[in-house]
Amino acid sequence: MKILIVESEASCRDVLKSHFLKEGWGVMTSNEGTDALQKLRKFKVDLVILNPMVQKFSYSEICSEIRKISNVPLFIISSRSKEEDIINGFKQGADDYIVKPFRINEVIARIYASFRRIELYKNESQKVFCFNQNSLVINFETQEVLVDNKTVKLTSTEFKILDAFVKKPGKVFSRHDLSYIVQGYRYIGDARTMDAHIKNLRKKIEEDPKNPKYIVTKIGAGYKFDCLMDQAQ
Repeated sequence: MKILIVESEASCRDVLKSHFLKEGWGVMTSNEGTDALQKLRKFKVDLVILNPMVQKFSYSEICSEIRKISNVPLFIISSRSKEEDIINGFKQGADDYIVKPFRINEVIARIYASFRRIELYKNESQKVFCFNQNSLVINFETQEVLVDNKTVKLTSTEFKILDAFVKKPGKVFSRHDLSYIVQGYRYIGDARTMDAHIKNLRKKIEEDPKNPKYIVTKIGAGYKFDCLMDQAQ
């Protein structure tokens, strides 16, 4: 496994690198945005740890540029700890959000949890699911999603959420249940971070995100997938 650390603060970058190497993981580092994007294009990267406050890019720009290149799991690490900052991080495409000062053992545990979920999907998800007369097609082997025959790019977290929904259509998932399913641990904090993921996912797969036909809100309970599979391959 190879991790790209994008962090302008040398002390933080060195701490992360040192502990990741002890875990046996390959590590690349960068202290600014342009170099980070070049490495992401050139090398196979399994996870990005990103402090969005890097040179040459704004907070939202660097996240957007990463998502143009790859759907690699993206962990934001930041001293911004306000609720709106965390939710905004998820809106920008992050799969997890770590607040400084952090506990390194927790960071490592989150990474292991993320990769356990990825391996589970690789081993268990081998079919193509089609919905609404092939308007939505999900290939769990290649992790490709087609909407009206056009490929849409989902983040790792968005794909895991979609996986959970379509495998159990009609089941109502609470926000905390979804956090556990897609991240491997129960998120302790404002549940609206999951709302941000759902909002992003709806924008990508729904014809009208404000009136969704796939991912439906159950007020006071959570969300459910409200469409039965019309065929499987």
